[in-house]
Amino acid sequence: MEKYYTRACNFYYGPISKSKVKNKLALALHGDKSISFDHLEVISRKFVKKIYFKDIKKLNKNLRKKVYSDIKQIIKKKKFKKLNLLKKPLIMGILNLTPDSFSDGGKYNKKKEGINHAKKLISDGCDIIDIGGESTRPNSKSVNKNIEWKRIYKTISKLHKLKKFISLDTRKSAIMKKGLKYGVNLINDVSGLDYDASTINFIKKHKHPFVINHIQGSPKNMQKNPKYKNVLLDVYDYFENKISTIRKKGIKHNNILIDPGIGFGKNLKHNITLISKISIFHSLGFPILIGVSRKKFIKDISGTNDSKERIGGTVSTVLFCMLQGVQILRVHDVNEIKQSIKVFKSINND
Repeated sequence: MEKYYTRACNFYYGPISKSKVKNKLALALHGDKSISFDHLEVISRKFVKKIYFKDIKKLNKNLRKKVYSDIKQIIKKKKFKKLNLLKKPLIMGILNLTPDSFSDGGKYNKKKEGINHAKKLISDGCDIIDIGGESTRPNSKSVNKNIEWKRIYKTISKLHKLKKFISLDTRKSAIMKKGLKYGVNLINDVSGLDYDASTINFIKKHKHPFVINHIQGSPKNMQKNPKYKNVLLDVYDYFENKISTIRKKGIKHNNILIDPGIGFGKNLKHNITLISKISIFHSLGFPILIGVSRKKFIKDISGTNDSKERIGGTVSTVLFCMLQGVQILRVHDVNEIKQSIKVFKSINND
């Protein structure tokens, strides 16, 4: 039987959005009147059809039921433990304590550089600190758990005292368990919880919030000719199946974020498709996290205009994602991203 998907589209932002919602010309995304939409795309693996709300009633009974069910997920208010998702977008600042991360490896893994950079990210306005001690850049290899913990434990112990929302970027349950002692609020496992068989049981036991990331392959081989039948729908199906699996494993809470994994087993076309159609994932019913900061797709597009920090490409991408209702943006350059968002909102009189 043919499967259908629903994507919210044609978004409004700021005062015009509030006016549209007030006059019942658009639906508020996640119950937030400052961002709304008035069209849908009904998608299958055979066609894409854009429709107005008034035309939903013209669809056949089963498809109509599916679309209304998806709309319910798209418009409902999202809640997450210790995070205010109405204050969107939330900014997740990247704190890599590795010698070999793709962009800033070796910059913050010595002496007090880690905690000093964390304090800067906080003063610049980040809402979440994502701390990691293992690089998952393309062609990287797994790091021994003892080495990984040694890289982060001094910084994470000091970071805990700052009482900031902490995300732990790790694939290993042993690191997750140790992180609990230092007030870790979120598990961010790029493997989609698949690297370590004990991770699911850890999350179940502690009822811990976590991110479901999508990756094809592993960091060591993920960029070796990645292939999909339809990257947008394949990634969507992956999330649906993963959510079904963790429910069967006994994880009942809804403190789950969805991350499509830009650059994790995707080529340029795959990445652009996922970013441009990112709003399809709202119908899964969970908040969206996306990491696009300084990534290679920016270089691939900009060519001779590439730069080391790729701030221009990052800013344009995160603003686009913000306008698609993405709740959390994972970035290196917190100050520049906050600056761009403040200016954009001011121009829009928001």
